[in-house]
Amino acid sequence: MRKLLSLTLLALAGTSAFAGGYRVSLQGQKQLAMGHTGVAVVNSAESAFFNPAGLSFLEDKFNLSVGANALFAKTKFQNETYNWKNSTENMGTPFNIYASYKINKWLTAGLAVYTPYGSAVEWDKDWEGSHLVNNIDLQAIYVQPTLSIKVSDEFSFGGGPIYVTGSVEFNRNLSRSLTDENGVRSNVTLDAKGITAWGYTAGFMFNPCKDLRLGFNYRSEIIMEARGGNADFSNVPVLLQQAAGLTDTQFDADLPLPAEITAGLSYNITDKWMIAFDYNRTLWRAYDALVVDFANSAPTSNNPRNYHDTNTYRVGTQYKANDKFTFRAGWYKDESPISAGYFAPETPRNDATGYTGGLTYQVTKKLGIDASFLYLHFDEVDASYDHYQEGGNSVPFGGTYKSTVFSPGVGLTYSF
Repeated sequence: MRKLLSLTLLALAGTSAFAGGYRVSLQGQKQLAMGHTGVAVVNSAESAFFNPAGLSFLEDKFNLSVGANALFAKTKFQNETYNWKNSTENMGTPFNIYASYKINKWLTAGLAVYTPYGSAVEWDKDWEGSHLVNNIDLQAIYVQPTLSIKVSDEFSFGGGPIYVTGSVEFNRNLSRSLTDENGVRSNVTLDAKGITAWGYTAGFMFNPCKDLRLGFNYRSEIIMEARGGNADFSNVPVLLQQAAGLTDTQFDADLPLPAEITAGLSYNITDKWMIAFDYNRTLWRAYDALVVDFANSAPTSNNPRNYHDTNTYRVGTQYKANDKFTFRAGWYKDESPISAGYFAPETPRNDATGYTGGLTYQVTKKLGIDASFLYLHFDEVDASYDHYQEGGNSVPFGGTYKSTVFSPGVGLTYSF
């Protein structure tokens, strides 16, 4: 039987859980500052991620953009009925590298390296929800070569393959009460490294008039196939180790990362002032369950997730004050993919509102320093996970979750 592990999508960066499960919307300093809009914006080599078709419209022959963010995520949990309280604070460092080279007037090559999924959630060991998760650490790096073809001054298209490499580590207790002979809680750690997969991206850009630009981009679903991952069982009573198969073993895994569709526009109100709007549809229904099937006789762990597709609405603006300073600001609304009754603490998030800003300081005509910030506020939610089974009975776990994310970032842009 094919082994399956749908671990919150490797849902990977990813991702501190925010922005659609574990999706991390931090793929460029300039575009992040504009509310993470970009499918119809031509600002820099960041177009390699947002819409490869835009690389053809860059003026310079060579363009390079590099950047990184410090991501600080905090979630508080409380159940007033049982007086349960806990919190998790995590830090991540997503990064991006984009480059493009204009081969001739109609063909541009590009390369993108970025981290759209991954990060970590770590609750106190043996906390009240430890039978669902103690900690999870998801990492993934995307490498994306692209080609952009300029058909005319009004239309271009582009795309390319995506190669993904990543890892996942996940720990939870085996039940709400099982311990070894010394009273230490029994748990399992799943660890898979060197996971690889392929996908693709494609898009087009259309300029119906001088000041209006339209864009569309599709990023395919990617299935991360982990093979031979390690499942380490700890503190299991001796009598159960062989009787229930709760001994160290291996597992295989399929890890789905959802497809995305993004469409949008940008408009130059004046020579200095631009506005942009993006609509994003993420096909989160790919994550329907967290199922672990081990190589030995350990019982299958089947945990429904039942994610649904979501929308994100993004608005951004850019104002070029002078030859040295360009200022940006943005806003976006991000829907949660989690259905009622499926709110598990490895993805403690709800609908969120993001506020962004930033600027570019042009050191020279060729070199610029970019800065951005993101504040992401999640709606407070009183929710539960109702599908944990123990002794043949469903045991709901829930409470009130409050989450926030803050992320400053810095980058360099170079072109000639």
